[in-house]
Amino acid sequence: MPQEQEQKKENRPPREGRGPQGGAPHSGPPRGDRPGGDRPGGDRPGGDRGGGDRGDRGDRRGYDRGRPEGPPEIEIEKLMSDSLYLDNQAHSIVSRIRDMDSGTKTQLRRLYSAVRRAVRAPESERQHEFVMLRARLAYTIARHGLRSLDQLEKLLLQVTRKNDNRGYERFKDLFEAIVAYNE
Repeated sequence: MPQEQEQKKENRPPREGRGPQGGAPHSGPPRGDRPGGDRPGGDRPGGDRGGGDRGDRGDRRGYDRGRPEGPPEIEIEKLMSDSLYLDNQAHSIVSRIRDMDSGTKTQLRRLYSAVRRAVRAPESERQHEFVMLRARLAYTIARHGLRSLDQLEKLLLQVTRKNDNRGYERFKDLFEAIVAYNE
């Protein structure tokens, strides 16, 4: 068996971007010299990895090209005028947190403390504090993989652009509800 493999290697031309030993990283076009495509096991019956009828798996993130990714955006005007809408949005975000992320209670409490500080800032500094809060939220989302909070980041951008005290207060109320429901 080892002799048979050596013969196959000798008959094969060297791959692009690799030396004679084959140890350098592959930098050429997609591999096509394996049977069944560029993945091992591609010649199995039922698909490239034995998955059966899973459909096209070109985009593996669960994004369907016909629909937008994630829940609909939170409307700032509705949030400011309707307390039940605020409550429903808090519940929906918490259910996404529980479905998608784990161990977020501490991060949420820290962010909520930052929101409270930003709301208490002098009026001339408040917008700047919320801009920096958005940066902190984006960092936390990326650092800890909290994709369930993307909706809050978008809302925070809307609130900051509007630069209205009532909007800042409602954002704080929404965050407070999220922290409370997540306990």
